[in-house]
Amino acid sequence: MSDAQQPEPEAPAAEPAKRTRPTRPRLSRQQEQRRTILRGALAAAVLFALQPLAAIPIVRRLRDRLRPPGALDEERFLAACIKCGQCVQVCPVQAIVLADADEGLGVGVPYVDARSQACDFSCDALSCILACPTGALSHELKMKEEVRMGVARLARPEACLARRGEPLRGTARGPDFPGLLRYEDVDRWTPMPVATHGYDRAVCDLCVLECPIGESALRLVPLPPEDGGAPGLFTPEVHRGCTGCGVCQMICPAEPAAIVVDARAVFAGGRHRKHRGGRGERGEHGEESS
Repeated sequence: MSDAQQPEPEAPAAEPAKRTRPTRPRLSRQQEQRRTILRGALAAAVLFALQPLAAIPIVRRLRDRLRPPGALDEERFLAACIKCGQCVQVCPVQAIVLADADEGLGVGVPYVDARSQACDFSCDALSCILACPTGALSHELKMKEEVRMGVARLARPEACLARRGEPLRGTARGPDFPGLLRYEDVDRWTPMPVATHGYDRAVCDLCVLECPIGESALRLVPLPPEDGGAPGLFTPEVHRGCTGCGVCQMICPAEPAAIVVDARAVFAGGRHRKHRGGRGERGEHGEESS
């Protein structure tokens, strides 16, 4: 076979075309913003739809918060409070704080953490009530003795130094405690750091000593024999005048505090019962009242 008659070489087979994903057109900034707004609106709609279900347990949980002086009953307080923070700004000891985001629907609502910083009525004029623009803190209260934030209760009697006859020498809460308290025998007008004030008490009586209301609210009495009483043993006794300010809870040297405040409780002769009001509804007293 001659060269002229030789078959031509076959052309190499063409490679299959690679599949490429169609590229989406790049969104403009305006389109991105519109998409973000739509997503936010959808999320808000979902949250709004679920709000009735979520509100019930949150409100119930918030009822355990110690509210500032003069607070209306919890439901009306939450409805009236606009979370402006005016009460926070005027408090001389910064006892009032606003709830964080973990409080759910209660975020921004004012409360008092008595163990960290009690309301010691340093302002004398109930400044938080005067500053409240909506009446969420009732303007009907004029004197600190009328305040009813809650009632003190000896929650851990076994930890109470007075019931064990033990002294208190030194600071109440240690050198690092940041709380403030007005010591009237030192400075009538200016609250002082609790960490700088030393005590020398033969038997601990700090809760009674520093109570801003006095014996109408809290007294130290001999420990009854039925509770293991003996000479030199005492116990704090809560009375009708207790405002629930929380000074006793803050100043207690036991850790956790032996005495605490039950928010929105009322005095009822050694018994506590919850109530809806914050203006001084009180139960009938018993043998402990005076």
